[in-house]
Amino acid sequence: MSLKLYLDLLSQPCRALYLFAKCNNIPFEFKRVDVMKGVHGTCWGASSTASFPTGQHRSEEFLKVNALMKVPALKDGSFVLAESIAILLYLSRKFKTPDHWYPSDLQKRARVDEYLSWQHTSIRAKGSELMLPVLIGQPLPPEKVTGITQGLNFVLKQFEEKFLQDKAFIVGTEVSLADLVALVELMQPVGAGYNLFEERPKLAEWRSRVEAAVGPKLFEEAHQGILKAKYMTADKIPPQVLENIKKEALKQFGQI
Repeated sequence: MSLKLYLDLLSQPCRALYLFAKCNNIPFEFKRVDVMKGVHGTCWGASSTASFPTGQHRSEEFLKVNALMKVPALKDGSFVLAESIAILLYLSRKFKTPDHWYPSDLQKRARVDEYLSWQHTSIRAKGSELMLPVLIGQPLPPEKVTGITQGLNFVLKQFEEKFLQDKAFIVGTEVSLADLVALVELMQPVGAGYNLFEERPKLAEWRSRVEAAVGPKLFEEAHQGILKAKYMTADKIPPQVLENIKKEALKQFGQI
């Protein structure tokens, strides 16, 4: 099989790719890249002899696939592609998936593009922050949790009022890449124990429609790992990986 997808299903963009490929019967080889598993590799930008424990996305083997050291990645024969949105669009075009995923209609396609351009620094950024206590193995101070949830609530309000409105899906009556990318991102806080759908009936109904369009069993399969994330303990994370996570958290939130 020439098409390979390098994925870790704890990652939101990886789940979007996995779901899209599976529900469209796109043949691919699943190459798991465990970003939380300790391996010894060479640090990109460091001396060639620098060896340290880190995730598999920083291993010498994966660096040959994606020098950016991130999942997901695609390898189609000799063609290699990084960045989840670029990969989703590549697959939709190559395999001529049903038009509703990435509509040929200019304005509908622009609506999908609009959401995909917006979500990186809004839904994704705010939703991911609630996973931090799970990753570092300790609770955040209450004032930081309050700030994070307020930020998430703000972008959720924007999502409902600007993108979803009173429609079944972001682009009207059928599911699109925008809906798929949105929902996998919103499942990240759920995996951390924050069920943002409970008090938002419009959002919960939209979630049900997207799950039905993808296939409930497939959706559940893709999210098994992330929905167990809240039970993860710090001792299961390689020490250097944990240290790197804490350093990034300190940069973003200050003292924790």
